[in-house]
Amino acid sequence: MPSSEKPASPASRIRRSTEAVLRPVSARLRPVSARLRPLGARLRTPRMRRTGRVLLVIAVGLLGGLAGLLLGGRVDTPVGPTNVALTLRWSWHGGTTIAIPPLGALHLDTHWGPIALRAQVTELRLAAAREFIESSNISDQALTDKIAGQLWHGIWIMLLRAVLCALASAFIAGLLIFRSWKRALSGSGVALAGMVAVSLTAWLSFSPSSLAEPRYTGLLANAPRVVGDARNLVERFTSYRAQLARLVGNMSRLYAATSTLPTYEPDPSTLRIVHVSDIHLNPAAWDVIRSVADQFQADLIVDTGDLMDHGTRAEDKFADDIRNFRVPYVYVRGNHDSRGTQKAVARQKNGVVLDNATREIENLRIYGVGDPRYTPDKSTRGDSVGDTQMHAEGLRLAEKLRASGSLPDIVLTHDPAEGSAFSGLTPLVLSGHLHKRETSLLPTGTRLFVQGSTGGAGLRGLEHEEPTPIELSVLYFSRATHRLQGWDDLRLGGLGLTSAQIERHLEPNPDRPVTPPAPSPAPTPSSPFPSLPPSQWPTTPPSQWPTTPPSRP
Repeated sequence: MPSSEKPASPASRIRRSTEAVLRPVSARLRPVSARLRPLGARLRTPRMRRTGRVLLVIAVGLLGGLAGLLLGGRVDTPVGPTNVALTLRWSWHGGTTIAIPPLGALHLDTHWGPIALRAQVTELRLAAAREFIESSNISDQALTDKIAGQLWHGIWIMLLRAVLCALASAFIAGLLIFRSWKRALSGSGVALAGMVAVSLTAWLSFSPSSLAEPRYTGLLANAPRVVGDARNLVERFTSYRAQLARLVGNMSRLYAATSTLPTYEPDPSTLRIVHVSDIHLNPAAWDVIRSVADQFQADLIVDTGDLMDHGTRAEDKFADDIRNFRVPYVYVRGNHDSRGTQKAVARQKNGVVLDNATREIENLRIYGVGDPRYTPDKSTRGDSVGDTQMHAEGLRLAEKLRASGSLPDIVLTHDPAEGSAFSGLTPLVLSGHLHKRETSLLPTGTRLFVQGSTGGAGLRGLEHEEPTPIELSVLYFSRATHRLQGWDDLRLGGLGLTSAQIERHLEPNPDRPVTPPAPSPAPTPSSPFPSLPPSQWPTTPPSQWPTTPPSRP
């Protein structure tokens, strides 16, 4: 007779199969579970629960105290004619930082611990600065004692506020989490013990020798003598205090001098562009550009060529530093840059290469063209040879740009002879090539801006009796009108020099009209190279180049 049992469902078969597989595993784990059961019972004892609560109180106290310490460890204090912001910061290595915008910062390995001290000059009181500079009835010793006393007063006020905020923060955190006054007070005690431990660590690890070995960043890296000779400061701590007073005095003079600059002040509606050129494979240029871009809060970096010296494949790796900038890096090829150099820049995530192309960046329409020559062994001396060809090539490209009907806000070229051909098509032309900064306002209303060498002309800086200075500029544009409002010219001494100079310039008529020039006549067969495309110009011997180029605008 047929069986009355129903066939097993798929779910039942899967469950039985799983139980069959897990049964041996469960049998093997049963002895282990039996051994761990007493341990679990011990963990649930009142003693272990108390231990867990104690650890939680310690964690809440330490975290709450650290938060309060960092929030309360801030104070603004007068130091001489300046206001200095003192702050405590979290750090894995401790130490002290003295920031002097826009010059840079000094870093001292004064102590080890999780808390670092930062002092930053935030303001110069002009009236006090003038009195400070002009005073002759105050002795150096009295001035030194006054500045040191003001600094220590600010530090003690900051530490007192930090301790009170840390204790209050730990108490509030404990009260919110545990709902118990006793545990909240215990958390405050833990925070106090933690601060004592941090203070002892900093005191025991304090290194007086760190005062003699400061590390410089920013523009200060190029002028370490701003703080004088520091090698003997450990033995002459009084002299260190005197040098600190002189540093404050020198800063006062610097800030007082800059207060007489024109009154244009960049605001959030201002677009900042750092203009560099002719780096010529100098790695020190990257540090200078990065410092200026950070301190001036640049939105864009523009490079008008000659990034390399010979444009070889081995030099391409030099372009990798471009990716370290946090803003777009707009580049046009120079006569020392090869097509491989151009590709190396284009490979960078923030690299923007312009070669007879227009791009809109930060709402600015920027047209750029690479230098048609590739002459890596050519010196800049006697470089007027070839201006005729470069100007003619610029006229040809300018005519095509005019015919397109899309006129840019800025034109980038490497050679100013080529850039001058775009007169009347744009308010501003940026170029380089000459290793000497200059600017001129053309009759059409176009400003031709020639940048110096941001790399001190590389090894070419040694060709002259005096080193070639490092030059770059910060250009300020209106985001509304896209017009240049003013610029700061920065100049650092070249090889062997430690001078630094910043000059402010204002555009006298930012919204001036730009008048297009009359259309250029078509090229005639009398061109210097009627059958030779610009890309082959370097192969032409110099003896065939014109000897009467037009004068530079």
